[in-house]
Order: sequence, then structure tokens, then C-alpha cells
Amino acid sequence: MRISCPYCGERDRREFYYLGDAVYLDRPDRDAGAVAWDDYLHNRDNPAGITTDLWQHTPCGAWVKVTRDTTTHAISATAPVRDMS
Repeated sequence: MRISCPYCGERDRREFYYLGDAVYLDRPDRDAGAVAWDDYLHNRDNPAGITTDLWQHTPCGAWVKVTRDTTTHAISATAPVRDMS
């Protein structure tokens, strides 16, 4: 699998560290309570199909949001995390 780093171009997947689902970007408020924090830290969907994940390109340190199909590993989009709203 090849992933396009927004700064370095297309690279082999072995240059990237996989964090997981991009829901990590939707962090609860500090006072959200134990149930919200437990859900954020421990519960993840594991869909077959289109997902949005977070990957870090280890040579340059950039965090990349990757939209891909988990059944084919086809990547449809990449974007730097800092440019996302």
C-alpha cells in the first residue's frame, strides 16, 4: 500500500505509523464525564469499507488523515491533519 504524504509525496506504508480511526480528532471536553471519555478511549467501530484513519509519516513527522477502503486498501484521499476543521 502506498500513502501520499502532503509534504513528501507518495511513500510506502512502512514509512507510516497507524494511529487508528480519525475519531481521535473529536476529543470530548475535559468535563464530559467518565462515560464520554471511556467511549472515546476504548470503543471503536471496525467497519468493512470506507474509513478515515490517522497515520503519521515518521520521516517528516506529519500527521495525515487517510480515507481508504478497508476491503481493498484503495486510498481515495489524504490531507494534513492541521488543515482540517
